[in-house]
Amino acid sequence: MSELSSRPPSGTIGAAQPHESAAGHVTGHARYTEDLAALSPNALHAWPCQAPHAHARVTRLDVTAAREVRGVVLVLTAEDVPGVNDSGTSHDEPLFPDEVMFHGQAVCWVVGETLESARRGAAAVQVEYEPLPAVLTLREAIDASSFQGASPTVQRGDAASALSGAARTFSGEVDIPGQEHFYLETHASLARVDEAGQVFIQSSTQHPTETQEIVAHVLGLRSHEVTVQCLRMGGGFGGKEMQPHGYAAVAALAAARTGREVSVRLNRTQDMTMTGKRHPFHASYSVGFDQDGHLVALDATLTADGGWSLDLSQPVLARALCHVENSYWIPHVLVHGRIALTHKTSQTAFRGFGGPQGMHVIEEILGRCAPQLGIPADELRRRNLYQPGQTTPYGQDVRHAERLERIWDEVSEDADLATRRAAIGDFNARHQHVKRGIATTPVKFGISFNLTAFNQAGALVLVYKDGSVLINHGGTEMGQGLHTKMIQVAATALGVPQSIVRLAPTRTDKVPNTSATAASSGSDLNGGAVKNACEQIRARLAAVAAGQLGVPPGDVRFADGVITGLGAPGKEIAFADLVRSAYLQRVQLSAAGFYRTEGLHWDATTMAGSPFKYFAYGAAVAEVEVDGFTGAYRTRRVDIVHDVGDSLSPLVDLGQIEGGFVQGAGWLTLEDLRWDTSDGDNRGRLATQSASTYKLPSLSEMPEDFRVRLLEHAAEDGAVYGSKAVGEPPLMLAFSVREALRQAAAAFGPDGCVVDLASPATPEAVYWALDGARTSASPAPSTSPAQVPAATGG
Repeated sequence: MSELSSRPPSGTIGAAQPHESAAGHVTGHARYTEDLAALSPNALHAWPCQAPHAHARVTRLDVTAAREVRGVVLVLTAEDVPGVNDSGTSHDEPLFPDEVMFHGQAVCWVVGETLESARRGAAAVQVEYEPLPAVLTLREAIDASSFQGASPTVQRGDAASALSGAARTFSGEVDIPGQEHFYLETHASLARVDEAGQVFIQSSTQHPTETQEIVAHVLGLRSHEVTVQCLRMGGGFGGKEMQPHGYAAVAALAAARTGREVSVRLNRTQDMTMTGKRHPFHASYSVGFDQDGHLVALDATLTADGGWSLDLSQPVLARALCHVENSYWIPHVLVHGRIALTHKTSQTAFRGFGGPQGMHVIEEILGRCAPQLGIPADELRRRNLYQPGQTTPYGQDVRHAERLERIWDEVSEDADLATRRAAIGDFNARHQHVKRGIATTPVKFGISFNLTAFNQAGALVLVYKDGSVLINHGGTEMGQGLHTKMIQVAATALGVPQSIVRLAPTRTDKVPNTSATAASSGSDLNGGAVKNACEQIRARLAAVAAGQLGVPPGDVRFADGVITGLGAPGKEIAFADLVRSAYLQRVQLSAAGFYRTEGLHWDATTMAGSPFKYFAYGAAVAEVEVDGFTGAYRTRRVDIVHDVGDSLSPLVDLGQIEGGFVQGAGWLTLEDLRWDTSDGDNRGRLATQSASTYKLPSLSEMPEDFRVRLLEHAAEDGAVYGSKAVGEPPLMLAFSVREALRQAAAAFGPDGCVVDLASPATPEAVYWALDGARTSASPAPSTSPAQVPAATGG
């Protein structure tokens, strides 16, 4: 076990601790960016003037009338930008555009004494447009060859030859849906400028460093002249990784122009119509199996809907290609990727970051092909799981692959799968209009940023003379419990009670050059950096304690705020007393920690290498019940076994698994984004722009019986205290719900019928799937090589 992974015999690591801000969350005392604005009564407020076209050229922009509206202080246009009029890292996102690229894009911002005066001012802005043709759907983009960015390929073996020699082959297409983040706190920034021209921004951002950099180049400043702080976020899910930068820039620009604090806070409709979402995908595929149902080849093309600009579409696509096989060994693979340019919001990071869309392809294939192969879907999945010694299509060893079968067997036993499957068969035989289905699906998810350079983190740990400890690290808290884990890491590393450790808000002037809190890497990266800083301080304190205890520094032990020495029975020093002694001896009591993930290498040109530190594994069994008249369904029971290594904080991890699963089920079964694709005046308008039209999971969609268990004896060598990431992987366990719905729909038809189930599998989609099963005929068995078409999955 490495030094990074080993755990001391005592410490708060691994204890089931509540979230560090839980009391503040439930009592309303926890403050968010908009709350901070409310504490600044003289702050100005900004409101966007949104374009009513999906694609148009701005031919006239007259803000004269807006400036005359009572309470309006300033109207921001491109002429007010002293630096670069762009808020994107790919330099393709003008902050004040002269060509509108999506319905609802802001062409200017009005700043007023109140939000209402700013709103009325925006309504008074006079804008004339020249409408231009708009590409809205993936199908339209493919037909028009409307693409942007790179077109990567993952390849292993000879897929064409393997397909031609396969015992059974199938081909088809599948449409994979997008998803709205719907964090509880919408995008918000609060900016002020001091007497020296230094800019300070409170921002609800997952990536303070990048927000700092974008604001600096919009204002024509250097990074050291801009400080970004993130106290906490009311949810992020990836939607605040790239998207906050422009709103922070607007607030900072207005603050620089007026000399007053300026708040930018989107209302729900603005947030939904102006910000990016999970990338919808289209996939076409050909797949081959041998006589025993083993996958032999996959040839696929994945097209991501990037929206109007690149944003993070290229790394999202890369991760999709790296997860297209999910947990299954496929000897021959050829998968092409491309990014469509459409006139919609610029799609962005979302929990899973392309991994769910890639996995959707293979889960759709196995779910559709199982009845045609005459193999139960669960058995088809199990017999294709990775085995030890096998590698991914891009060449990375699948370390601990044996955990997949172990998890599969454990969750099957926990769920009493064999007994319940027989009971479901009996239930379905006795009920004509209500059917049940049960399905098991696995997850293998790579942990690390695709871009190797992002896999680094810093921390600043301060120990004060009274023995209290303050932690600064580069990660941001969005409710996922990162700060809770970092407090536990620091307390354990220093050997002190958790009660004397406090965590400061994330700030770019305390820890510079941070990576985004994303890719499920927050605990790995920042935990490594915090541990490193604490160990530096502990080593210095050990030298001081050694002199007092009369033992070598290596024999000094820190535990529960008390310092002892091996071979010095009866002697002990309180942590606060040791710190005071160290101060008097002029020993440094602060340290800057650093961590970089080792063992990564990745060639983005050839799409080959080892981009991930390790894989997180899991499996879920879901049981559903479907009404044959309406397609309405309920999730009766879910069993999960998930691998988080040796958990840093089990209570936090269990919450993340439960929340991730439910969010994944929402993506796959409920959340249906709709844009107006007509040729009318509203073409390109987001139709589902509020909670009244966009269906979110609620208490009624929760599994009636929800059982989650962490995989035991699963410490991960080379990760902080043997833990594994937990944020994103559980989302993909929700494929079990979709596949259970497929099984229930199939039960309305003859044995062996193929179910065409769209995503998201809304009650309407489930109804059409089960109605199709009712009218279908069983597929004729065949073992000879054949090209069997599979209908479109969406």
